[in-house]
Amino acid sequence: MLNRWRKVLLSGILLLGLFACAQPAPAPSTPSSAPGVEQSAPTASNPNYRTFVVVPEQSRAAYIVDEEFFSAALNKLGIPPGKVKVTGSTQAIEGFIQLNLADLSAPLGENRFTVRINTLTTDRDDRDQWIREKGPRLNDYPLATFIATAISDAPASYTEGEEVRFKLIGNLTIREVTKTVTFDVTASLSGDTLRGVATTRLLMSDFGIEPPSFANTLTVADEFELQIQITARQQ
Repeated sequence: MLNRWRKVLLSGILLLGLFACAQPAPAPSTPSSAPGVEQSAPTASNPNYRTFVVVPEQSRAAYIVDEEFFSAALNKLGIPPGKVKVTGSTQAIEGFIQLNLADLSAPLGENRFTVRINTLTTDRDDRDQWIREKGPRLNDYPLATFIATAISDAPASYTEGEEVRFKLIGNLTIREVTKTVTFDVTASLSGDTLRGVATTRLLMSDFGIEPPSFANTLTVADEFELQIQITARQQ
């Protein structure tokens, strides 16, 4: 029973995603890059459920994408021609999950995880501003959400402190487009603290985003990696 509880508990640490928005909402043109936004998890209606909450200061959400620069990039941007990997990241993560520890056959309780994607920051301010105000217009779609629906390939048993791998399936919404995605997860549990990393690969075009392309200057790949590093603690 303990091993089963730990498997369910581990699945809860990464019930989140990036690049999602259930509703367009106004956002500041120059968003803060400070760590995550505050979230108060709702009180479980069933006293058997306990709540685990993400620690934003110890968590990180990031996208990793390939860019290729051409001859005009040197004069326009001061960047020599060539291929580079670009990483945009933020700690503006909030989320929670409720687990029924009294009835291990019960489903996961209420859960929701959110990332403020218009705070994603790369190594160039001009890129970040373009992504927020033009292109994907993240200032118009500032929030990202992911809700998990299933776990697969989890180990049959677990020893506290051991690193385990499994897959987490759920609904990811980007710019009002919802897709089912699968994260590859590596996670561990120590006391009341959960830590893990989840990764998946997505296409911008699947979510209505046209990959940026500027003649003789640069192109951006359609495919990108989404990487989530999470620490969550029992509330």
